[in-house]
Amino acid sequence: QSQFFSMEFLEEHHRVLESRLGSVTREITDNRACAKEELESLYRKIISYVLLRSGLGSPTDIKTVREVTAALQSIFPQAELGTFLTLSKKDKERQLKELTMIVTGIRLFNRDCGKGGEGIDDLPAVLHVAIPATMQHIDYQLETARSQVYRYTAILEKAANDPHMRAELQPYMLKEALYNIRQYEVFLQIILSDIITGAQEVEMMTKQLGAHLEQLKMTIKSKTAVPTSQVFPIFIALSTLWTSLQDETIVVGVLSNLFTHIQPFLGAHELYFPERAMQRHLNGATVKTDVCRMKEHMEDRVNVADFRKLEWLFPETTANFDKLLIQYRGFCAYTFAATDGLLLPGNPAIGILKYKEKYYTFNSKDAAYSFAENPEHYIDIVREKNASQVQAERERVS
Repeated sequence: QSQFFSMEFLEEHHRVLESRLGSVTREITDNRACAKEELESLYRKIISYVLLRSGLGSPTDIKTVREVTAALQSIFPQAELGTFLTLSKKDKERQLKELTMIVTGIRLFNRDCGKGGEGIDDLPAVLHVAIPATMQHIDYQLETARSQVYRYTAILEKAANDPHMRAELQPYMLKEALYNIRQYEVFLQIILSDIITGAQEVEMMTKQLGAHLEQLKMTIKSKTAVPTSQVFPIFIALSTLWTSLQDETIVVGVLSNLFTHIQPFLGAHELYFPERAMQRHLNGATVKTDVCRMKEHMEDRVNVADFRKLEWLFPETTANFDKLLIQYRGFCAYTFAATDGLLLPGNPAIGILKYKEKYYTFNSKDAAYSFAENPEHYIDIVREKNASQVQAERERVS
């Protein structure tokens, strides 16, 4: 699921960009210019196309237009329009894209040499600030959400052995609130994972960018003429990298906005279950973090010899152990089934049960043994609980 948001947003962004360019592209590829004025008009349209597709500067900014015109003229003078007009529509479109990339590469190189780059933002610098800031905000929100999760779990654990307390908690719908906030936690983790992946890619692309610019400087140096076969591929590589950096900027912006919009979510929990009520029910309860629960049972491992017909997996004997797709998002299947739907994180170190090509974790050795005695029974209970939960949600909505 990591990168899920990024891919969705970028595909949509590229669709919008292509639709915006559609009319400009058609005006160029369908053009039948013959007269001098018509050819000049066509050339200006190609300049606009190059600017719009590259996304580097405004087509209404005189300095930017001059810079793009100079770069385009150096690789595609107006005199070559005659040959361009004889090409098929597809070949014209291909050449327009290639011209855009070479012009973009030239402008990025000139900017690096301090001789141009009008209207080009320093994307590596922008991302260098934006990514850590966004990660910091999400980390803080994750910690706040987890703190709430641990307190809800402690209260529900305490209530599991106290029917009077369970009845008292009923109006607060605390179990549903726990599911809700765990989903929120997963959602934040997905966003954070996307941003971390983006940060790694930006770091790699920034290094590649620097290497290409250095290669160009070494190739061109003080030469008056350099074969296009030597520099064009590097200009195109520069452009491709810059487009990827533009994509990352869009993704970070969208994920940051998404995060901002879901931030008020935690505040809604305070309305349903006020802090005063929370503290009263926490009296005498032990609040444990997920990590703390893991450490408690780290040495309590399943003894494989106790189960002849079942397969148990352990980190030291299983390849890609941490990549296994665990059922119920890694929560203990037995605890969820045996209690009133309590969510406790499973501990893979105890042993992962492989049953009918699916993987299950448990929060303790006892829970693992209980589940293993009759997996089908507990899987059916979980399925029924999920079905009734979905039904209850539907009725609440309707």
